[in-house]
Amino acid sequence: MSIATFDRLLGELRPGLTFMDTNMRRSVSAEERLIITLRFLATGNSFATLHFEFRMGTSTIAGIVRSTCAKIWIRLRAEVLPPPTRQQWMQIAHGFLERAHFPNCIGALDGKHIRVKKPPNSGSRYYNYKQFFSVVLLALADTNYRFIIVDIGAYGSSADARIFRASRMSQWLQSNQLDIPQPSSLPGSSGPPAPYVFVGDEAFALSPNLMRPFPRRGLDARRRHFNYRLSRACRYVECTFGILVSKWCILLSAIQMAPENVNAVIKACVVLHNYTRMHDCVPDEEADVWPTAEQEGLPMLGRAGSVGLRVREQFAEYFMSAAGSFPSQHSSR
Repeated sequence: MSIATFDRLLGELRPGLTFMDTNMRRSVSAEERLIITLRFLATGNSFATLHFEFRMGTSTIAGIVRSTCAKIWIRLRAEVLPPPTRQQWMQIAHGFLERAHFPNCIGALDGKHIRVKKPPNSGSRYYNYKQFFSVVLLALADTNYRFIIVDIGAYGSSADARIFRASRMSQWLQSNQLDIPQPSSLPGSSGPPAPYVFVGDEAFALSPNLMRPFPRRGLDARRRHFNYRLSRACRYVECTFGILVSKWCILLSAIQMAPENVNAVIKACVVLHNYTRMHDCVPDEEADVWPTAEQEGLPMLGRAGSVGLRVREQFAEYFMSAAGSFPSQHSSR
């Protein structure tokens, strides 16, 4: 985070972080509160370590971090995670077309397991298939490595498909509240209009607005090229997660907090990620970050509908046509 971005962030948060001095003590300044919180999120240091760094009580630092994370989410959410408009969906789709060669794509969807300390009396609800305790950050990302929509706090034992199906994102999608553009013809194609879709890995169920790869067995050239093009688009959400955890190292180790406070920390990291991407990064730069985790081999929940199957076949046929193919896809697979 640059100095200019820190000053801008402080200016936006200052009203909510400024408290009145009393006759008994002087309040902690807004600058100190923000620096302590950013230090905690960026390093993952314990409250005991921050106690020695800032010469404040451990309980004081814990309270500052909790309240400041909540203020960051409340103050910046509308600015950096607004509900996308139809025009913004079109801009996202243009980015996927230009950089991932996947037309009519409006976001890459995936889940990230955030390691936590086992909450008391939680049983196996937080225990995931990777054999550690976690909560799930389900996110939709664009080609600028920014989060579009997030769902935070699902149990680690839940599969991505189940989390997505129960999320507000899925409910908004099914009730047409996301203002997604109407289906349009694929570039250079005279075929029927194709819907705008999210892309995800094998963990998600196929639907008319969510594409997943073909099963790996018995792949012919057409299906193999579709999977290749889909993976090019899916890598953006994986790289977004990689950038997130490399900048905010609190997400690299088990967070030693109660579940509600863990959710507040993750929300603050997501908002700060988008904030720094907006103010410190060039929109068209490519991030040299590899995915931090893979979610392969998970079972698909439910059966794909006939409409979803037809949409996937339409994209597969287009990618093999003269209008939809490009030379590197044949040399890469």
